[in-house]
Amino acid sequence: MSLTEPAIIGLCLLALAALSLRLSRGRTGAPDGPDGRRPHDLPTWAICLSIVATETSTLTVISVPGVAYGGGLVFVGLGLGYVAGRIVVAWLLLPLYARDGFSSAYQYLGERFGRGMQRLASAVFLGTRLLAEGVRLFASTLPICALLAAAHLPAGPLPVLVGLTALTAAYTAAGGLRAVVWSDSIQFGLYTLGAILCVGLLWPYADRATLGAAWHAGRLAVFHGDGAILTSPYAPATALVGGAILSMASHGADQLMVQRVLAARSLRAARIAMVGSAVVVTGLFALLSAVGVLLWIRNGGASPAALGLRSPDALFPAFIARDLPSSLSAVLIAGIISATMGSLSSALNAMTGSTLADLLPPAAWRGRIGAVTLSRGITVLWAVLLIGAASCFSNTGRSAVVFGLSIAGYSYGALLGAFLFGLLVPGARQRDAVPAFVGTLAVMAVLILFVHPGGRDIAFPWLVPIGVAATFAIGLPCRLRPGPAFRDAAARPTLDPTEMEHETR
Repeated sequence: MSLTEPAIIGLCLLALAALSLRLSRGRTGAPDGPDGRRPHDLPTWAICLSIVATETSTLTVISVPGVAYGGGLVFVGLGLGYVAGRIVVAWLLLPLYARDGFSSAYQYLGERFGRGMQRLASAVFLGTRLLAEGVRLFASTLPICALLAAAHLPAGPLPVLVGLTALTAAYTAAGGLRAVVWSDSIQFGLYTLGAILCVGLLWPYADRATLGAAWHAGRLAVFHGDGAILTSPYAPATALVGGAILSMASHGADQLMVQRVLAARSLRAARIAMVGSAVVVTGLFALLSAVGVLLWIRNGGASPAALGLRSPDALFPAFIARDLPSSLSAVLIAGIISATMGSLSSALNAMTGSTLADLLPPAAWRGRIGAVTLSRGITVLWAVLLIGAASCFSNTGRSAVVFGLSIAGYSYGALLGAFLFGLLVPGARQRDAVPAFVGTLAVMAVLILFVHPGGRDIAFPWLVPIGVAATFAIGLPCRLRPGPAFRDAAARPTLDPTEMEHETR
């Protein structure tokens, strides 16, 4: 491979960033900032693709084929659970956010329980997102380093992390949510096209005999389980029920996803984008899983170790770097890198917005500094922290996609539980919700770190349902304690004049 291919990749990424900034100027002639303001002129299809691009980073693109290589089309079964969960989110939670024009999902918790609960939920979101995005960012170094090595330009993970994050932070800070949504849409199209081309190149290896062998080996199965539902992440009940509740948390109680639908033109458009994203991501799972199954067929079922690879996550990058024509490899690598840029820009924008809307008092960003300047500074700060977090995961040998979902599952149960506790327990107060929330986090920490039934981890789709159950198990007894009841579930807590002005804008 010559130096031309890395140059092509760099030009593609710069062109994507420049085009996203150009499109982000929209009707107003100026980009929005990630400071709580949000556009309402983005098309529904772009928001839908942005949601999918946000949840399908390089982590997904390289890990799902690896999972399919060893376990079949199990992520398609998980996607079916996602569809059910997002239908519930669209009709249960989205009206809450649209009703009062929120810029953060956690403003509902502030209205329902008080500002303290809002800040606590936001802080947990930020901490968990920092760790989960760190895994995603580390996963992106695998194909990039493989490409540079093939071009005889070996580079360590740290320079790659810094370069990727710096470029992403630059257009995110400059263009705001519009730039993020448009870049997500373009990047989704690029890496999806690359996956389609890979399926086309691998398809000649499939015939009736090899597909029959794949069927008998379980590589075409949508569900997979060994009878231990609690520890089998792809058993039917786990994928459908656990996946649905996991999707309710990730897309109904996580600012990273909620921020996108809050920019929809109407509640109807938000619902279409939310449910449509589940259908699109299930189709993408099927496409990426097909790549993994076809690689299994081409390699005759050999294990990654027999192929000289460290883990299943290295299968797809190795195929791209070693077996594709150099020009196609460069374009596909650009698409895979852009996938991480899409999820990273979404995370930076959401984390900056949540910091401003939930943690900092309005006076902090209405003074001499200005909202735009402060938001850009916070974006840079989160970018630096993400590089540090990504560096901490460089030695993990687990599947990156499963590892990332396990980290997210730590807080998703507490977050979704807090929303459902506020919706389903009319008399609940902040003094009930906060202990339930903190107690659930403690339960999940013990569960993830120390509890291993039969020597195995609890399947990641069950982490969220367990967390929701823990919230109610702790919160309901707290609700029975004597004390002044919260009289009106829809009433606002008392705010100081500065915060009241912020809430009405």
